Order: sequence, then C-alpha cells, then structure tokens
Amino acid sequence: MVDVGSDPATGKRKQLTRTFGTLREAKVEYARITNHRYEGTFVEPNKITVNEWIDQWLAKKADDLEESTVYSYTMTVGRVRGKLGHIRLQELTEDHVEAWMRWALREGRGAKTGVGLGVTSVEMSLARLKEALNRAVARRLVAVNVAQEVTIPRNVRKAERRAKAVVQPWNVEEVHAFVRAVKDDRLYAPFLLSLMGLRPAEICGMRWADVDLGKGTLAVANTRTLMGNKTVVEKDTKSLAAERQLPLPDLVGEALTCFRAMQVAETLTAGERYEDSGYVLVDELGRALNGRQLRERAYKVMDEHGLRRVRLYDARASCFTYLANNGVPDHLLARWAGHTNVKTTKRWYVKPDVEDLRPAADTWGGLASVSTPAPA
Repeated sequence: MVDVGSDPATGKRKQLTRTFGTLREAKVEYARITNHRYEGTFVEPNKITVNEWIDQWLAKKADDLEESTVYSYTMTVGRVRGKLGHIRLQELTEDHVEAWMRWALREGRGAKTGVGLGVTSVEMSLARLKEALNRAVARRLVAVNVAQEVTIPRNVRKAERRAKAVVQPWNVEEVHAFVRAVKDDRLYAPFLLSLMGLRPAEICGMRWADVDLGKGTLAVANTRTLMGNKTVVEKDTKSLAAERQLPLPDLVGEALTCFRAMQVAETLTAGERYEDSGYVLVDELGRALNGRQLRERAYKVMDEHGLRRVRLYDARASCFTYLANNGVPDHLLARWAGHTNVKTTKRWYVKPDVEDLRPAADTWGGLASVSTPAPA
C-alpha cells in the first residue's frame, strides 16, 4: 500500500494497493510508484476506455470550436472507435494504433468492398487521435502518447500518388467556356463570384447588405456551411483574414445588378409567397440556397456543355493562378484570397499548368541558343 496523493475534490488521502507474489517485487513497485510521484509523473490506474476518453475530449473541444469543426472532429476521430474504442486507455499500445492504421488503409470503407480509406483521411484520424491522447497525457490519465510515432508509410503515400489522378483546375480557355455556358443562367452572378475566388460558403452567406453596387465593392463577412450534407450552419468567416472587402470587377458588378433586378421582379411575381431572406444566393421564391445546390447546378451546366468537371471550389485555384501569372503582388494576392500568409495561397491555390510555364521555356531559349558568328 502506497500513498499516491489526495483527492482534489475532498482533500482526502488516496492510497493504492497492489498485490505481488514476493516481497522483492512489492518493494520494486513501491519504489517505482514513489519515485514517479515525487517526479510528478505518476499515473494512477483507471478503467477509462478509449471511447469514454474521446467523449470527454470532444465535449471539452466543443467549448472552443465552431459547430461545424466539432462535427468534423467527431466524424474524423469516429473512424477509430470501432476498432480501438473498447480498449482501456491505459492498455492501448502503439501496436493497436499501428494495426488500426493498416486496417483503415486496406479496408476502412468496409470489409465487403475491400476498399481502404485515402491517405489524407487516415492521416486526419491519426492527428485527432494523437491530439486526444496528448490531452490524456496532460491529465495524467496515461504516461505516454502511444500514437505519437505512428505514421503512414512512405511507400503507401507514393502508391496513392501514382494511382490517383490529379484534377488540374480549369485553365483560362476552360474558364472562358464556362462563362459562355452560364451567361444566360439564373445563377450567372454567383458563378462569377466563384471565379473571383470566393469560397462557396462565402457566396452562400453573402447578403445584399454586404454588396455596394454604387461603389463597386463587396464585403465578405458571413458564411453558410452545409454540415453533414443536411444542416446549414451560419457563422462568421473562416478566419480574421477571411473577413475582407473586395472591389467588384465590372463584369461581376453588372451581373449582380441584373441579378438584383431579377429578384425584384421575382418578388412581385411571387407576392406573399416570397421569402425576403436578404441573401444574394436565393431561388425564385427568395429562399437561401446552400453549397450543395450551387455545386449541383454548376455540375449540371458542365455536363450539358461538355465541360471538364471540376469542383466549384477549385475555381479559387483558377483565379489565383491567373492573378499570380499576371503579376499581382503577393501581399494583394493573399488579401484577395483571405489568407494571413501568401505562402498558404501559393501552396494550395497557385497551380500553373504546362502552358503557364511556356514563357519560362521561351526565356530558357536565350540561355542555350548559340548565334552563328557573322562571316569575317
């Protein structure tokens, strides 16, 4: 029997009792526990399971995160529950986590299909599990984070890169084709906002009060995000940098003016049935549209006109690649994108294709071209 501190709630002394076959074994364990206690590294035995701790951890995270982020955390860390959730937290080993990772990569989408989760999905789940276990270490529920050194093998990453086709954002010609295709579409103006580099959630959350057609500006200050493909969550922008004011290109300003006039006419036609929500992106009865509806309409246009199907979100990459190629300074590029650091913009959204590199090839010609000496 050894003292292990006091109960924080009652102040009463807490004692731990362990039974061994020999006095020598008991003395060794007594010394180990006493030493860890004085070092401040002692972990009291408990019966908390991985599932129980994840529940507590998520409840605590919910105090500091947006509702949609908590949902994402719940879904991501939920992938480990089926295989690891029943295990006691203090009995979880690196081998358990390693085995889960390999199972997830092999058949994480279902044993019947034999299809594994993608590297990014597994990596996100590992990251959330590591975060939860780090918190458990800080709370002295476990001595170490057994998932800390578990990483996806390099050969698995390389194999996925070889097998996975990279979808390049639209180039300039494809953007032009899309603009021609949506010219007479009711959602022409919102589609142009996508091509301006606005996030779909920013377009869905934009209100007419955020648009100043007279001055030719718009404010990005509100978002509407679809959570779980069902529930719409309205909140402020993704970050402080994402809350920004942008000038309206003439083409977009004209499209928004026409869209506003169209909605006034629709209000008169619908009469009392019209819902004056105040949002820019609405249907004929004034009801706010969500990101899925905007995306599905865009896909329909692409299919009807034989355009290469890309995510509407990837219009951001088309926008910022074009702006970067045409000399927009880094600090303005980041500001337009709603990023704190231009490195984020360039890493994720500036994606030049082979034709964008053509001027570099022409320039290189000056390095290797050898002129023929003029005859003497």
